[in-house]
Amino acid sequence: MDLSRSGKESGDIAIPVREIRSSKSGKGAPPPASTTIRLGGQVPPAAGWKRGVGIIDLILRICAIATTLAAAAVMGTTSQNLQFFTQFFQFQASYDDFPTFTFFLAGNAITCVYLVLSLPFSIVCIVRPHVIGARMLLLIFDTLALALTMASASAAAAIVYLAHNGNPKTNWPALCQQFNKFCPRVSGAVVGSFLAVLILVVLVVLSATALRRN
Repeated sequence: MDLSRSGKESGDIAIPVREIRSSKSGKGAPPPASTTIRLGGQVPPAAGWKRGVGIIDLILRICAIATTLAAAAVMGTTSQNLQFFTQFFQFQASYDDFPTFTFFLAGNAITCVYLVLSLPFSIVCIVRPHVIGARMLLLIFDTLALALTMASASAAAAIVYLAHNGNPKTNWPALCQQFNKFCPRVSGAVVGSFLAVLILVVLVVLSATALRRN
């Protein structure tokens, strides 16, 4: 019976082989040596787990690209004109009237560009799950992108809150009572940015966990 052929057909099988020595070889003979023949090419469980983490990482990066791109695009195309009495006398609200919204647009755009550039490194982590350098770079820059996106989203959220509710103590009027199209768009952009923040938090945790398993 050909054991090597049957082992190859069944997958990765470890067959212990003991070397049998004759009892006549003497008392000083070394103990029987044992070797292990490993057949097949199955992926180790640790590598399979890291490859699964890499696939999840790639999917989440694509989702984060979509959310940051949508947030930046919505904010960058938001403006509304209010006409009073005649078309020559009107009020305009645009994102670039608020430096905070400009910072929000720049922060989400930078994060989106970084996430696009990080896709090849994420693919490398899938093809070669034991590579530490690529995963370490992703962890560092993901943390920086998380900080930038969180800062821009938080600053924009403060302005959106004032636009919706105002501040009577400082005579800040609630702009959303007049600009009823401007405020929902900027609010949606801020929500999309916070969703990207949540995805980046998950990416940082995944990268840290994968490095800890090395």
